[in-house]
Amino acid sequence: MDTYSPTSLIPCRAQTLDVLRHMGTYRPMLMLRGSDDGYGTRWLLDGMQVQPGIAMYLMNGDFLVDSGATEFGARKLTLTESGKRLRDNGVIWWESLGYLERLTVTIFG
Repeated sequence: MDTYSPTSLIPCRAQTLDVLRHMGTYRPMLMLRGSDDGYGTRWLLDGMQVQPGIAMYLMNGDFLVDSGATEFGARKLTLTESGKRLRDNGVIWWESLGYLERLTVTIFG
């Protein structure tokens, strides 16, 4: 039996949905580029760090678009139309789950 599910490709589904919810329509995620001195790229949303796997998934899936730089040089990433659809579908999916299903998704991804 094939256990493929499109949602199985989403890293940490509950946390990814939480990031999408917090971004909403108007909050950008900030990308602070890494440098050659050993520090890597970091992604921030409302001052909290976003896991690199989640940020890369959203960027590689064309769910985020670069909307320019801040005055300090960080890149602002906002949701694309497909990112908004992903968020809306994710909210509908989450609300359809029962308590134990939500707990399972939160713990096991």
